[in-house]
Amino acid sequence: MLAHLFFLLVIGGALGMLTWSFLRIYRNIKLLKNPYPIKEIGTRLKMLWDVAILQKKIMRFPIVGFIHAMVFWGFLMVTFGTVEMFLDGTLGVVFDDSFENDRVLGFLGPLYTLMMALGDVFAYVILAFVLVFLVRRASKGVQRFTGVEMRHKDHLDAAISLIFIIFLMVSLIGLNLSYLAYAEALGKTPEGAYPISGLLFGILPESWGPEGFHRLEMASWWLHVGLVFAFMNYLPYSKHFHVFMALPNVFLAKTGPITRMSTMESVKKEVLLMMNPDAPAPTEEEAAPERFGMKDVQDGSWKNYIDSLTCTQCGRCTSVCPANNTGKLLSPRKIILDYRRRMEEKQDGLQKNGKDYDDGKSLYGDYITKEEIWACTTCHACVQECPVNIDHVSIIMDLRRYVYLEESDAPSSINAMNTNLENNGAPWQYSPSDRFNWADELYIADKQTA
Repeated sequence: MLAHLFFLLVIGGALGMLTWSFLRIYRNIKLLKNPYPIKEIGTRLKMLWDVAILQKKIMRFPIVGFIHAMVFWGFLMVTFGTVEMFLDGTLGVVFDDSFENDRVLGFLGPLYTLMMALGDVFAYVILAFVLVFLVRRASKGVQRFTGVEMRHKDHLDAAISLIFIIFLMVSLIGLNLSYLAYAEALGKTPEGAYPISGLLFGILPESWGPEGFHRLEMASWWLHVGLVFAFMNYLPYSKHFHVFMALPNVFLAKTGPITRMSTMESVKKEVLLMMNPDAPAPTEEEAAPERFGMKDVQDGSWKNYIDSLTCTQCGRCTSVCPANNTGKLLSPRKIILDYRRRMEEKQDGLQKNGKDYDDGKSLYGDYITKEEIWACTTCHACVQECPVNIDHVSIIMDLRRYVYLEESDAPSSINAMNTNLENNGAPWQYSPSDRFNWADELYIADKQTA
């Protein structure tokens, strides 16, 4: 059948394009360092359940958190029906005029009925709440949606993504309504349950008859799967890429205290060797790295890159940053977006020529300034607040390491502190022998005479 062949070509093209996008990302990941081994699977699964599935971080904001969580949970439910549409199209049953054979997962019985009922309810819930999000964003009443890093393109991208979701839900609702009307016109029993659409399908004009209802059903089906194919290929280039990346990013986030900072292993081994001459000397493979810290994106880790792809641009990190709130240039969201934008700019050259590729620009200097990285207090409020467990501070610290160790361009206060540590064994500018001079004039009564 021509329609079946056309669908196979469309789904093949859509999945091929999506695979190409993910392969580009994978090739970028292969260029980057491994920040830590993926262990503690049980801990990571619990973190995934709490942060990603239960949405515990976002639920700390009662109204917005509840709305966002409902949209997320709704997408999980709606996905069941979308998968069935792909199967219907791939197997060709949807193009068969036989009413009884166009729902391939109907054999699941009660589970199918439950999932279709949940999908129907959440289609309306998602539609209502995404409209709320769109109006809220258009009203420009949320301060954290603004910032020097937020371009017009980013605001347009957010609106496009929300409009995509609106039309996805409209097409799904249209499909459910027309399917029920078609079943009613034929005197058939529909498969599954549709609590809300079952109350509303009567709004479709009876004069359309079975053929009209079936045409609307197929039009809605084609519109929905077409939007799914278009949206999933748009996502890798959108702020809404977190639809794909949020779950893996939360699972791959570092475990343990969020304020624990990584060490540079090559430096650590040199220090241990100085403290213990009997310790084995570093091998040639463990010698000094090509670069201390991070000057450009290829000096980062795969987790830095995945963080940048996962960013939702919600601005919660910047809204709680004490440096930003006191008027300094630092915006944790800008750090993450700059990393992604720089990688997008440089990735073709890196993949073609390797990590040594130089286009005359760098993340530090051309994107992120010295003032930004030294404004950070390393309080990790941004990391704590991020709903998808992005680690902003790790990028900032690696940029600092580069500036300090390779360019010797730390602020004068830090240079003075390090000089004092070297000379006096403390951050203060006086001899250790004078450290308790402040207590000379104190009078402490003798215990026997008190």
